[in-house]
Amino acid sequence: MKEISSVQNSLIKQIILLKEKSRERKKQQKFILEGQREISLAIQGGYIIETVLFNDHIFSKDELNTLLQSIDVQPEIIKISSNVYKKIAYRQTTEGILGIAKSKSFLLENIKFRRKHPIILVAEAPEKPGNIGALLRTADAADLDAVLIANPKTDLYNPNIIRSSVGCI
Repeated sequence: MKEISSVQNSLIKQIILLKEKSRERKKQQKFILEGQREISLAIQGGYIIETVLFNDHIFSKDELNTLLQSIDVQPEIIKISSNVYKKIAYRQTTEGILGIAKSKSFLLENIKFRRKHPIILVAEAPEKPGNIGALLRTADAADLDAVLIANPKTDLYNPNIIRSSVGCI
């Protein structure tokens, strides 16, 4: 298993860019997941998890194995130091685990409806990522077929959207 203990490591620098820069997330077609629940929900949602980084002082190897047991193609696993984890973690209340996942395409032409008369939520220019996450949660709870965001002011894989959507992305 690979280990990283330096915040100057090139992968750690790349993760910081993914966390902070929409342009970088779009360019690499990747995003950051932070926390066991987020990673688990992404796996259930069919996202490809490429890399998992964990701090074994917070998140055990056994917990990691349990979390990843349902994945056919196992991601690269990297153990990171507490110092590195603090540098790349987005939230103050941490769980000790992060994942790098491939983005999905959400183009209009790719939408497939399961009902003859779909129910769609259309949001015009939402600005705050937390509000977009809340819209996604609400749409999921109401069993809507799609959420269309016209003229978005942030990218869908913003860490605040990931966190606040609680897996609905």
